Amino acid sequence: MKAIGKKTWILLGLFMLGIVVLDQASKALVVKYIPEFGRVRLIPGVVHLTYCRNTGAAFSMLSGMRWLFLVLVLVFFAAVWYLIRRGILNRPAELWCLAAVGGGALGNAVDRVLTGEVTDMIEVEFMSFAVFNVADCFITCGAVALAIVLLFFDRHDEKVNSEE
Repeated sequence: MKAIGKKTWILLGLFMLGIVVLDQASKALVVKYIPEFGRVRLIPGVVHLTYCRNTGAAFSMLSGMRWLFLVLVLVFFAAVWYLIRRGILNRPAELWCLAAVGGGALGNAVDRVLTGEVTDMIEVEFMSFAVFNVADCFITCGAVALAIVLLFFDRHDEKVNSEE
């Protein structure tokens, strides 16, 4: 098992920080320029910005459970730290996926700590779906990418290693 170098940790941390900054900047712009429940069309028939606030998770599930979500973020980072330290997750693709999820989780956690709710703004027009934000995009895409890596690429690596 190869140890994760200091440079990799710095790059992963900067990536997560970049996600938080992008998320918080997009939320600040929406709050400043769009009235609550106001709508700005970006790509007609595809996506528009709708400013709304959410005290829960996707589709407003578990509304008002601010501290539960903050505890889940801490549990997530503790679990990730454990899995990395034990060498269970240490391949570059896994680490970048986890950093995407972690950056998104931190972006929403900042909202929950500061205001008790999350600012959402991205709404797709072509299907009925929850309004979401930049952090949610990174959480979802990072988790899906991690699942793909774990399901399809780790098996291949293990078969190659066992044949050697």
